[in-house]
Amino acid sequence: MEENSTIKIGGKAFLFSAAIILALMIVSGVLTKVLPAGTYDRIETEGRTLIVDGSYQEIMRPHYPVWRWFIAPFELLGAPDNLTPIVLLIFIAIVGASIAILESAGVMQALVNLLVSRFSNRKYLLIVILIFFFMFSASFAGVYEEMVPMVVFIVPVAISLGWDTLTGLGMSLLPLSFGFAAAVTNPFTIAIPQRIAELPLFSGSWLRIIFFLVIFCLICVFVIRYAKKVEADPKRSISFTEDQALRIKLQKNNTENPLDKATPQQLRSLVWFASCITLSILIVFATARHPILADLAFPLMAVLFLIGGIGGGIFGGLKAGIISRSFVKGIVNFLPGSLLVLMAFSVRHIISSGMIMDTILFRSAQLISYSPPLSAALLVYAVTLLMNFFVGSASAKAFLMMPLLIPLADLVGITRQTTVMAFNFGDGFSNMIYPTNALLLIALSFTSIGYTKWMRWTWKLQLVILFITTIFVLFAVKINYGPY
Repeated sequence: MEENSTIKIGGKAFLFSAAIILALMIVSGVLTKVLPAGTYDRIETEGRTLIVDGSYQEIMRPHYPVWRWFIAPFELLGAPDNLTPIVLLIFIAIVGASIAILESAGVMQALVNLLVSRFSNRKYLLIVILIFFFMFSASFAGVYEEMVPMVVFIVPVAISLGWDTLTGLGMSLLPLSFGFAAAVTNPFTIAIPQRIAELPLFSGSWLRIIFFLVIFCLICVFVIRYAKKVEADPKRSISFTEDQALRIKLQKNNTENPLDKATPQQLRSLVWFASCITLSILIVFATARHPILADLAFPLMAVLFLIGGIGGGIFGGLKAGIISRSFVKGIVNFLPGSLLVLMAFSVRHIISSGMIMDTILFRSAQLISYSPPLSAALLVYAVTLLMNFFVGSASAKAFLMMPLLIPLADLVGITRQTTVMAFNFGDGFSNMIYPTNALLLIALSFTSIGYTKWMRWTWKLQLVILFITTIFVLFAVKINYGPY
């Protein structure tokens, strides 16, 4: 693999991100010394664990020494809930290895050239199409993790079209995350909370559809305006320096290996890999609404990535030795990103080991119970934002929080549908802010962009989103958004 791989995280970006997460690990550790330990009783319902409202009690603080804060990223691999980080690590290793093989075979460049040649005269249409595709996938089908690897393909296309890495992320990662928050029929942020709240499945969609369209238009305007600015003057790009090496590499490869001169081997390899990826996406959409099958979609996608990468190398004419070396180098390139993922997950591990997760939830619920309807609805939103810092999974957060939030909603006079909407907003939009979100770190590790550059680009948009979501929550309270 060439040194300037499209999937190699930059050293400076890694150090900045690692420093931020390390600081958050320390803050989490300090909280375990400041807050009292406590716990709720839990019951098993349909294979899921629900907390019992009113069962909170303080307990003796567990012995959790300071030195364990710093080994938490590795300690969590042996924890009872270690399956998610392990699966993610395996997944990104497979993606890295597969893409490295395809780069060695020239397939990545052929794919970029194909997309560039098709949309060179309709560039902004491509932005709109991709934003809608990613937003729709997340909003209606709940597809998120499985689409993150698409960043690998979109970013080089954006650079080849005269834009930059952030534009590529704006066409893929940004709508994917915001689509998850602008959910209409998302099974994880809508169906599960509505089921716990005993609401009709996917009821109240009319307001969520309006919200989806508002956010879609906002993202299109944001990304297109930025793309035009970069196209007019590339040096105005926030990621100009980080993109230089990749930009030069893509220009060189495009000159030496244009699509119309691609070898038959490269074309066969491209068809093979594209077929594998298409099949994986079809599987993801087909299983999205079935929780048990949806759990299998992620591993299946990893397997198809692996088959597509190795098969692409074989069809591309690579020898076994080159495939093996590219495979190993691809995994090595992802080691820094893997460490960041472990560090991100360790924040929750520290909080859980200190037994203060339920304490945070209990005190937040108390605050909501003493508030008038408008304030209570906004507090539901704020508490979900807080809990999303520690618990990234939407479904896990729903089973943790909704048994508490629904009785509180009835008590303070806001509808259950409004509570579900506020929960949904709090779960989704902060995914693009929190460095404890492993999927954000994985997506950024596919590029040379670090967390600080990402926040520099998106913070104004995040403030606009916060304002819009607040207006929608207050509107829902005013109209008694229901059915109940």
